[in-house]
Formats: sequence, C-alpha cells, structure tokens
Amino acid sequence: MTDGIREIEVKYRVAEPDALIRALAAKGVAFSAEARQDDQAYAANGWDYGQSKQGRAFARLRTQDGRHLFCVKTPLDNELACQEHETEVLGRSEMHAAILAMGFHPTVRIVKTRRTARLGDMVLCLDEVDGLGAFFEIEAMVGDGRAATQVQAELDRFARSLGVELERSTATYDSLIRAASAVVV
Repeated sequence: MTDGIREIEVKYRVAEPDALIRALAAKGVAFSAEARQDDQAYAANGWDYGQSKQGRAFARLRTQDGRHLFCVKTPLDNELACQEHETEVLGRSEMHAAILAMGFHPTVRIVKTRRTARLGDMVLCLDEVDGLGAFFEIEAMVGDGRAATQVQAELDRFARSLGVELERSTATYDSLIRAASAVVV
C-alpha cells in the first residue's frame, strides 16, 4: 500500500490562535473563512483503542456545507502518515449503513471549525475542535519514496520557524477525543 500519494502531516495544540494567524500573515498566508465539519470516525471490526493503527484501514464520513465525503485512511509509518482515498457521496445515512456493512464500527464523532490555507506544497489547517481546543495541522501530499518521518521533520521545522507556542501531538483527533473522554474529573 505504499505506492501512490500519501498524506503526511504534523499536528500541534495552539495556545494562541491569533498569534499563529499573525505569524502566518507575515509570510503572506491568509486563511479561508470558517467551515464546520462533522466527522464520524470508524474502525474495522476487531480493532479498538490501544491497538496499533499502522497498516489498518479506518474510515471517516464527513459533512461540510451540505456535502458528504467518505474517506478511508491507512496509517503506514505512523498515525499521521497515511495512504488516503476520498470521494463525495450523496447520502450520509446511506453511506453510514454501507460502512457498517463493510465491517466497520463507529468510534468517535469529531466536530470542528476549520480554516485552511496553502503555502507552497503545504496545506495549513487551523481547527477549533469541540471539546479539545485549537489545533494547527500542516499537511503535505507526497508521492516520492521519502520516509514519512523525514517529511514530518521538514514540516515541523517550518512550524517551529513561526515563533509561536505550539505543542506537538502525534495522535489523530479521534484518539485525542477518546483520551479526553476517558479523563475522570
């Protein structure tokens, strides 16, 4: 499954989103308007949190602006370096039923407000994730044989060059939400 395009990303918790916006604006980057994304995450039957995600297929059903997107991601080198396939579907409830019929089960719901921008080959996402807070993602679509960790190191250098307080996370939103919901107050 390593042939083709891979989505490789780095993710950070952001203490001050306005400082990040200013730092990127100084580099000529302007974020899009906010878009609300409602994602249902799915895992293959037999997989549960605590097990490795590498080499396992995971599905996502996203609704944004009245459109429904179905995505399957397979983490390769780590959770944030995936082979990805995505397509638009007509009906969310029908696709949900199809995903269940394919042998997946729902895990967590991820609802967020996302703003995006592009800088060179990078897609920049500023997310406000319900229940988690503000996050900054940098994504690169990579078709060559470079190691994911090498690409992630390059993306991390860019993030650190912004001079903004960022806390790196190697987990996906579903894992972060799952962990946050397990915390007893």
